[in-house]
Amino acid sequence: MEMLKVHGSGNDFFILDEDNLEEPLTEEELIQLAQKVCDRDIGGLHGGADGVLYVQAGHEGTDGRMRVINADGSEASMCGNGIRTVARYLSEKKNLAEFKIQTMHADLEVKKADKLAEKVPAFDAEISPVSFDAQDLLMHVGKEKLIDDYIPELSETIKFSAVAVPNPHLIAFVDHETLMGEELGRIASYLNNGNNPIFPDGVNVSFVEILEPGKIFVRTFERGVGFTNACGTAMSASSLMYVLLHSDQIDFEKLITVINPGGMVRTMVHKRENGDYWMSLIGNATEVAKVNISQADAINGNFDNFTWNETGEQAAYEAFIAQLHR
Repeated sequence: MEMLKVHGSGNDFFILDEDNLEEPLTEEELIQLAQKVCDRDIGGLHGGADGVLYVQAGHEGTDGRMRVINADGSEASMCGNGIRTVARYLSEKKNLAEFKIQTMHADLEVKKADKLAEKVPAFDAEISPVSFDAQDLLMHVGKEKLIDDYIPELSETIKFSAVAVPNPHLIAFVDHETLMGEELGRIASYLNNGNNPIFPDGVNVSFVEILEPGKIFVRTFERGVGFTNACGTAMSASSLMYVLLHSDQIDFEKLITVINPGGMVRTMVHKRENGDYWMSLIGNATEVAKVNISQADAINGNFDNFTWNETGEQAAYEAFIAQLHR
């Protein structure tokens, strides 16, 4: 069985194509495989990963389907960094430049973008649909929407905004000290412990620092993952809130540079004629290595025998990121 180790902004995954299976996987086997290969603590495959991107045939009008199985075995409705890597995979498999990928809630447009640097290929992915409704967020704060407001149970000094894109995000604009402090971990751990009344199903939590007009830093605690190098939908949701709350600095249809612990992306916020929002997420789609392993071994977490063939792209990506910090 072949898998592909990939990442977008350091948010890393194993792409598993249904066509490359030795035999069909049950849902239980897919979950167990993801838990075993992604485990970073007790011996996952070559250091583990944030999740498995399971590629299947899409329905009519799409050229593939992406399912996102987190490291803990839960399924995410979307993954902005992941869909760029799947877009590249399908683009090369089917010789496509612009097409649609089926995700849990929407068929999303993806297309090739200009390289970020030599050997750092990039793709542009649509992030939608967008909703602020508490019902869609499975949020219980006593309000139908939460935009730049307090949740006293979480903090009396930090204002939050909640938006689904379509997975739920809680976003706060903070100063640098708060960004790098302990509050994000405290709040996000509480909201994702499975036993809180505000977001009982959990929520992605991001702190955002405005670096300069048109440039932000996003740090995210991802539901089902924990602290991550980057979360594509979080960066997209943060960009939307940046445009809505700081229109003196940025506007619709303007490129935003988003820095994250794993690298950077560019985003653009759009508004349709009917008033709906959607975002363009533009960033790297790096293929780190091709992996061959017995399907049974992957399911059972036996990693004594596998092949790991580096592509050489990671070194190019790291050189690109180093240049950003000069």
